[in-house]
Amino acid sequence: MDISYPPEAEGFRAEVRDFLAEHLPADWPGIGALDEEPARAFSREWRELLAERGYLSIAWPEQYGGRGLSKLHQVVLMEELARAGVPFGLPQDTFGVKMLANTLLRWGTEEQKAHFLPRILSGEDTWCQGYSEPDAGSDLASLTTRAVLTPPRRPSGPDTSLNGDEWVINGQKVWTSGAHHSDWIFVLARTDPRASKHRGISFLLVPLDQPGVEVRPFRMASGQMHFNEVFFTGARTRADLVVGGVDNGWTVAQSLLGVERGEEAATNPILFKAELERLIELARMYGRDRDPVIRQRIAWCWSKVEIMRYLGYRILTGWLKGTEPGPESSIAKLYWSEYHLQVTDLAMDIMGMHAQVPAGRPPLRTYRTDDPGAANSSGSWSATYLIARSGTIYAGTSQVQRNILAEKVLGLPREPRPAHK
Repeated sequence: MDISYPPEAEGFRAEVRDFLAEHLPADWPGIGALDEEPARAFSREWRELLAERGYLSIAWPEQYGGRGLSKLHQVVLMEELARAGVPFGLPQDTFGVKMLANTLLRWGTEEQKAHFLPRILSGEDTWCQGYSEPDAGSDLASLTTRAVLTPPRRPSGPDTSLNGDEWVINGQKVWTSGAHHSDWIFVLARTDPRASKHRGISFLLVPLDQPGVEVRPFRMASGQMHFNEVFFTGARTRADLVVGGVDNGWTVAQSLLGVERGEEAATNPILFKAELERLIELARMYGRDRDPVIRQRIAWCWSKVEIMRYLGYRILTGWLKGTEPGPESSIAKLYWSEYHLQVTDLAMDIMGMHAQVPAGRPPLRTYRTDDPGAANSSGSWSATYLIARSGTIYAGTSQVQRNILAEKVLGLPREPRPAHK
């Protein structure tokens, strides 16, 4: 397998490294080494630098504020930022810059691109994702949130154009990351209740600051306030704020997930390797690095991180060619989330009773590893241990990923599904 990068990608890597050397101290340990408020302040300033250099929109067309480079350049950028221990924007940029902007570039109208992309890039609009529901998590196509165009459609013969001014939305979303800090939400809603469950869904852009929208944050086991419930009771959005066409939301949503998983394939191996290096140092700190059982478990973790790297290359190969995510993304999701249970279990065993009395600040991140450069404290590892449990649930549970692999890769019979109502 040839995993080398072409010369143009390595030339861009040199540019990014020069940028990092210019703006970071020579002894920069990573954002995780900062206290909470300085880390948040740094992230805001760092986002401005990335935006000014065009790194937030590296693969966008120049007409929308991008640099017009390729997905491969985006992968190189993400790799170097992860190695340097600096973030790609602010937490909600995952949904605005990474997810929605790329979805609009593929599916949006010219009016939608011209209005929303500059506001996403400037940070004027922040976004969250309205996908999961209480009874439609991993089985997302079972969603029941409804959107009705008002006044009702009046079809006449072959004419299927929209005849209303607004969508009226009723329903509930849950596990909505950062909704309490967001201005807008992109929502999957059922717009044709007569269609089969994967059809009749539309991808809508909805303002959160309006009557009929209620956002309720709730506290996680780690003590952080990150997730929310979002209730829609007669909430409204304009008729033209549907992306990719009415009743085509499932296809749009799948392409959005492809953007997310492509970049994760580049950064996950780097972040998990840095976490493993912290774990090895943790074993030294607690005098467990000569324990043969601990050493064997660390070696197991090392082998899994190396395998993760090559799984990432496989996903990137297809992603860079424009291929929609297939079973390989389910393999990777299942792999890293189950691995993270084991490595954080090992951290707890190394610290012993010290793990029961967390000291030091918890991670700023609420998914996967702690930030690069984070202190090897019981506070960091204990919170990461709790966060790792959620990794087997969000973005598709381990059970659902196994079903996908069983049916699509192994060709086993489909699991019986309840009738759609």
